[in-house]
Amino acid sequence: MKTSTWLAVVCLAASLPLQAETFKPIELKDQELANLRGRYVMPGRIISFGVVMTSTWQNANGEVIGATSSMQIQQSTIKPQFYVSMINQKGSGTPRGQGPGTGSVTGGKGLNSTEGVTQIVRAAGDHNLAYNGVDINVSKGNKAPTTQPQGEALAAGSKVLGANAAGALSVSSSGTGVQLNINANNNQGSTFQRLGQGGLMQNTTLLGAGNQVRNLTSLNVVLRDNVSAAGSVSGNLDQLKGLRTLGF
Repeated sequence: MKTSTWLAVVCLAASLPLQAETFKPIELKDQELANLRGRYVMPGRIISFGVVMTSTWQNANGEVIGATSSMQIQQSTIKPQFYVSMINQKGSGTPRGQGPGTGSVTGGKGLNSTEGVTQIVRAAGDHNLAYNGVDINVSKGNKAPTTQPQGEALAAGSKVLGANAAGALSVSSSGTGVQLNINANNNQGSTFQRLGQGGLMQNTTLLGAGNQVRNLTSLNVVLRDNVSAAGSVSGNLDQLKGLRTLGF
């Protein structure tokens, strides 16, 4: 092998560690991720986006109070609209007595200033079950799913939807988000689920015994299966034009 060839091989081998270090993965800060929101899905790729929130409270006698709030956005949507429907179920089996809750929970003021997804369960009773869950479901297709709104359209303001032996349910809607509230009877506790201002809060406080509480939120996204090359190119050019205003 010629001397020049050996020299090229040695130089290439010496450069590999430096290149590997250059492309070493690093963790991005939250502030950097916030500025990148939504930039990695091409225009026209998302054909449907939906949100479903459900909160329920079941007491020791089996009575259930709760609600489901949902919204779906697609290309034909003129104005996004939340709909809400109440969940009201009587207890099954032989009723049993449930004494008033005697627990006490203190502190937690800083929980109202959190960002992102916050899930809280504070219990001061026995034999309780509490669950906070968030699902993100991404599927592919060529058209948006056909769904019919369930319940009544949610207007701005606060409204009591109903009550039963388990507790009272209210819902509030404003420019900053939607919130489902349940105040359990007999001092058993309370729970609420709030979506808005770029975050999700699921907060449950249990003061009695034998309760089951669930806060669930599902984000459902449908991506277009096939996107034309011409559309992709024009989308890339539009994004490049937008960089000018940022100083790039």
